[in-house]
Amino acid sequence: MRPRPWHLAAVALLTLTGGTVLLRAAGGEAARTVEVTMHHSRFQPAVVRVAPGSTVRFLLRNTDPIDHEFILGDEAVQRRHEQGREREHHGQVPGEVSVAAGREATTTYTFRAGGPATLEFACHLPGHYAYGMRGVALVSRG
Repeated sequence: MRPRPWHLAAVALLTLTGGTVLLRAAGGEAARTVEVTMHHSRFQPAVVRVAPGSTVRFLLRNTDPIDHEFILGDEAVQRRHEQGREREHHGQVPGEVSVAAGREATTTYTFRAGGPATLEFACHLPGHYAYGMRGVALVSRG
């Protein structure tokens, strides 16, 4: 299959922006894509900055030989997942997704204006959170 001109332009844009892309969402507002790699049972980057009211598409790459998950939410969400009360959650919950070993997945999350200033993202598969597989989304203007 021969690459089309728009494929080449997309690759060039991804290269120039470090993989962060602005997509036009309904209503014309920009939805940002943030790439997060799961490597050696850590999130890279471990800190993501987002604007209040923004919608972010997370592209998650698991480069480890084991499965992981990405759970984004406040302390109550993290506690429920760590205690194992929400094991069958993935699929339709914004900000929550399982990522098989060596695979990619996406999830989209809208950071409410007036919501918490920080939200945690973590993996709650057995032992992963205790090992330190977590990061932070800092919600602020500028």
